[in-house]
Amino acid sequence: MPYGGASYLSNASSSTMQDQLVQAHTQRLTGIALMCGAVTCFALLDATAKFLNLHMNTLEVVWARYTGAFVFPFMLSNPWTRPELLITHRLGLQMGRSVLLLASTLCNFAALRYLQLDQVLALSFSTPFFVAALSGPILGEWVRWRRWTAISVGFLGVLLVIRPGTGSIHPAAVLSLCAALCYALYAITTRILARTDSNETTFFYSNIVGALALVPVLPFVWTTPHDPLIIGLMFAAGALGAFGHYLLIAAHRLAPAAVLSPFIYTEIVLVTILGFVVFGDLPTRWTLAGASIVIVSGLYMLHRERLRRRSSSRS
Repeated sequence: MPYGGASYLSNASSSTMQDQLVQAHTQRLTGIALMCGAVTCFALLDATAKFLNLHMNTLEVVWARYTGAFVFPFMLSNPWTRPELLITHRLGLQMGRSVLLLASTLCNFAALRYLQLDQVLALSFSTPFFVAALSGPILGEWVRWRRWTAISVGFLGVLLVIRPGTGSIHPAAVLSLCAALCYALYAITTRILARTDSNETTFFYSNIVGALALVPVLPFVWTTPHDPLIIGLMFAAGALGAFGHYLLIAAHRLAPAAVLSPFIYTEIVLVTILGFVVFGDLPTRWTLAGASIVIVSGLYMLHRERLRRRSSSRS
């Protein structure tokens, strides 16, 4: 009887472990699906912003994106229903982070006025390189020679897209790089704030600052939309931004960043399709070649980070 009991306990333990593995696998697949949903929202947001740029000032487009992204979540979660949303231990850093996100969006949407969707996205993929380069002096997370090599190769890919001195791409490409730099600093400050403030508080501040900061300039750039399609797209810009970030947060709660990060690069496929269907744009061979180099370099950096964390966890 004791042997039968031990066998039963062993089988039960094995079954529990198998159930846990299945659950973890299911969570990762769900996280990947949510990540792909977030990427789809961001691709549609860029296409919407580019389309709205044809009908109004870029500042008005950015205002619509932030106001919508603030109003929609506000209906469900606000300081009246959740007073803790306003509580932050680092108000100055929250404001600075929100300004960085606003600056990144302004540069990105302004670049979309002149560049193709695939060109803007290919240049935005340089963000991880800026993060890696700036993490040393800001966070004390210094990059070693292998990742510096990947950063250098990645910037060669960026140069391949821009091809400075040839006059083949609009100078607005510089705006895309500025957007990537601002977003990298935004990502680093987000990591710092994660030590003291909740995700909900950080999300609340980033949207309200973006919406309120542009109100003073609206009277000088405002164009009243009359086309129902344009009005709908203005609401859609905010909804896509808010929902995309919600899916992004939900995905990271279910799966590790190392699992999710490679799926960010699927956005290049989506924006290429949207660029052709909506605007009749096709990517040039230079954009495709440069984007491929940037993506491979980014994936290599992700691989090195995964190895570093694995070795540090063993030690």
